[in-house]
Amino acid sequence: MRSAKLLSATGMLAASVLALSACAAAEPEATDVDLRMTIWSANEAHLELFNGIADAYIAENPNVNSITFETLPFDGYTTTLTTQIAGGDAPDLAWIFENTAPDFVLSEALVDLSDTFSATDGYEFDDISPAASQLWLRDGGLRAYPFSTSPFVMFANDDILAAAGYPRAADLQAAGDWNWDTIAAIGADVSASTGDAGFVIRDFEYTNWRFLSTIWKGWGASPWSADQTTCEFDSPEMVDAMTFIHNAALNTGAMPGPGTTADFFAGEAAFTVTQISRAGLLAEAGFEWNLLPLPAGPAGDYSVVGQAGIGVIAQGENPEVAADFLAYFSNPSNSVSLAQFFPPPRESILNAETLSAANPVLSVEQLKSVVVPAITTGEVQPAIRDSARVEQAVRVALDAMWVADADVPSVLASVCEAINPLLVD
Repeated sequence: MRSAKLLSATGMLAASVLALSACAAAEPEATDVDLRMTIWSANEAHLELFNGIADAYIAENPNVNSITFETLPFDGYTTTLTTQIAGGDAPDLAWIFENTAPDFVLSEALVDLSDTFSATDGYEFDDISPAASQLWLRDGGLRAYPFSTSPFVMFANDDILAAAGYPRAADLQAAGDWNWDTIAAIGADVSASTGDAGFVIRDFEYTNWRFLSTIWKGWGASPWSADQTTCEFDSPEMVDAMTFIHNAALNTGAMPGPGTTADFFAGEAAFTVTQISRAGLLAEAGFEWNLLPLPAGPAGDYSVVGQAGIGVIAQGENPEVAADFLAYFSNPSNSVSLAQFFPPPRESILNAETLSAANPVLSVEQLKSVVVPAITTGEVQPAIRDSARVEQAVRVALDAMWVADADVPSVLASVCEAINPLLVD
């Protein structure tokens, strides 16, 4: 989990950021600029795409010498980033996760991009979806470009289903059996009869609890109230959802329990919940697979998205040039290229035809029926101010959940006892 240093690091920035931003606005265009952007991905295809865009920008802007993409480890990414900023080694731009967006946006650590984007020829600022921008707004100004709004979906291994005597996933959906009760029942049977895993919530690993939102939203549950002032982990909806998860993991074997791993993309599980950006791992899959929406829960159909923003760090050495590069990086043309990995916030290209050209692994029908609707209607994973302390408190309190005889309501009540003092009044 991310360190509680995040709160102090972002809090220390506010006063100095405001002063720096005011000074930067009055400076002439910088020359001999070297830009640095922190990212979490070390994927070679991502880096090749980013570097290609950067090279094209440098060719058009002789005042910029270089643009470097610095990969920081995913585990501890935000702590490392905020330590760099607080220590006077701020990058010019940074990839920011949705769960820490409130900390960065409200601390004034990010430059307002609205004027730069509006003034850039051909940028089409009004093409950016208002819904995708909500997390990154402060006082009406856009503080980060929501460059990736990636929906969580369910991938299914039809070969494993057939080996266990079940229809293909698409047939289950067509028969009206695409719901969590059915998935759990099949998952338990698959585990018992084939030795493969049932369903896997990728990246959860019994520590990253936010990924469980891809299940509990089906029960209409939320971790806290909409105004983020009251814990709702102890609500009836969350108790029911977490009871379902506990039974699947500790009692029926429908999902791998603590200390057990299974990789869907290596053919080791019947189902997995993850983001569509993982689809590329199936380019040479040795099994028949399909992509479907998240299964319905007792509250009906729903969708969940993960989101990342790219912001210009106000304490960077060249915020104006960095903002100009970000406008280039996210212009309509480059957004089409980025769409092969990062679903765009631009409404004009948020359609199956455009996304299909950038995502050859997925069919037009999969994109049209699953991906586009999920992007346009999905709720962003939980995000809250003072995220490091809140998330750590939840993780510690939930540790008691992952034993066979856990008292689920009592554990969830203890979560609320732990985080209510940390929630914003």
